[in-house]
Amino acid sequence: MLPERLQKKIDLRKDNNSLRALRLPQNLIDFSSNDYLGFSKLISDAKIHLEEHSILNGATGSRLLSGHSALFEKTEQQIAGFHNAEAALLFNSGYDANLGLLSAILMRGDVVFYDEWSHASIRDGITMGYAKAIKFKHNNLDHLEQLLVKFKGTAECYIVTESVFSMDGDQPDLNQIVNLSKAYNANLIIDEAHAIGVFGNKGEGLIQDLGLETQVFARVVTYGKAMGGHGAAILGSVGLKEFLINFSRPFIYTTAMPPHSLLAIGSAYNILQNNKGINCLEKLQNNIKAFKREVARLRLDKLFIESSSAIQSCIVPGNNRVKKASEFLGEKGYDVRPILSPTVPEGKERLRFCIHSFNSKVEITQVLQHLATFVSHGKQL
Repeated sequence: MLPERLQKKIDLRKDNNSLRALRLPQNLIDFSSNDYLGFSKLISDAKIHLEEHSILNGATGSRLLSGHSALFEKTEQQIAGFHNAEAALLFNSGYDANLGLLSAILMRGDVVFYDEWSHASIRDGITMGYAKAIKFKHNNLDHLEQLLVKFKGTAECYIVTESVFSMDGDQPDLNQIVNLSKAYNANLIIDEAHAIGVFGNKGEGLIQDLGLETQVFARVVTYGKAMGGHGAAILGSVGLKEFLINFSRPFIYTTAMPPHSLLAIGSAYNILQNNKGINCLEKLQNNIKAFKREVARLRLDKLFIESSSAIQSCIVPGNNRVKKASEFLGEKGYDVRPILSPTVPEGKERLRFCIHSFNSKVEITQVLQHLATFVSHGKQL
């Protein structure tokens, strides 16, 4: 049995209709996964190289012990080259990367400013560090500057935000954030998890698309979303990589990624650089535009948060109501997941539509027509 205090927390989730549970795939049309480019479904060339590299099933240890290999160095060089970075350091997941970066670099006496809607991994990494943490209003750079003024010249400062936010799909003004970081001598860290494979000529991400990569202290890129694989990398200077190898506890004390994951990452980058990857990216961007046109045509735009990313969120206040909306779409054959409070603030519950390169125009039209029917019939939306 659970201790009473733990059981009470579970009971409260049940009372609020916010209890999380694992759910098996139901063979529905995918509008929920982060596999934006469909790369997880592509036959990669990773398998071809398994025997060539005499690959073991596991890495056998952390990279500082027995887990390091020439394949790691080759993959990190490929990542750094693609993203025009001095160096790259691989981590087992985006969550590990944010924890590993922020917990290591944030020292006593430092100040870190972070967007109030930052991902849980950013918040947890900041909590594990020793810096004074100050949140600024979501994408409100005037508020950020008001806070920066107070600490200019008195502390080592960091600014942490995302280039595409995972729940709303919206973006900050990255040019203005870069200007603020330079004006106030702050180190800028950008999580590009939902921008990689979506923005840029070859899916390089928003920072690179804007030509800002040399003005950012660190970028976090992940491989479990548009890249269709697993793991993450921190992009930065050679000095930052050396520091993390020595002081990042999630890196030091974790078994290294298995070699087949490294080959899959390399394969994903190879695809991005060839015509197949470019075609997938073009299809994705066209589908995002088609989705937004249908939202406007069906007069659903007031329900949706403005976004030019693959994440399109429809606000449906209340856990009960948003669950019913998701169930209704599921009955019609479409997998659109509800995002419940407390994951998002109460009253900001939403259906989170994820657009993919492989979604057809018919599927996009039909899923939104079903949503419009649900709305017009007043099913507690």
